[in-house]
Amino acid sequence: MRYPLYAALAALLCPIAVYAHTPLCSCYDMGDGTVLCEGGFSDGSSASGVGIRILDGKGNPIIEGEMSENSEFEFDKPSGDYKVVFDAGPGHAVEIDGKDIVE
Repeated sequence: MRYPLYAALAALLCPIAVYAHTPLCSCYDMGDGTVLCEGGFSDGSSASGVGIRILDGKGNPIIEGEMSENSEFEFDKPSGDYKVVFDAGPGHAVEIDGKDIVE
């Protein structure tokens, strides 16, 4: 009679998948020497307070901050190679290469 126990545990775990959300982040070169990034989650959740890092070409952090209450982060565009990391926790990070950020 262990099967009903397994079925009950499986039923309890299934709703977790329904609440899963994917991090989303897009960045735009504003044409004035700044970059604007907008973040969120696939379920419509805000990204307010989510950490964001700008890394140089060697992977060293050069700018660190967090998304505003509007789920935005603006920074001065670095010279040279860089990468944006929108980090909402393990398994919830988005990396954007600076070469892909255009006006």
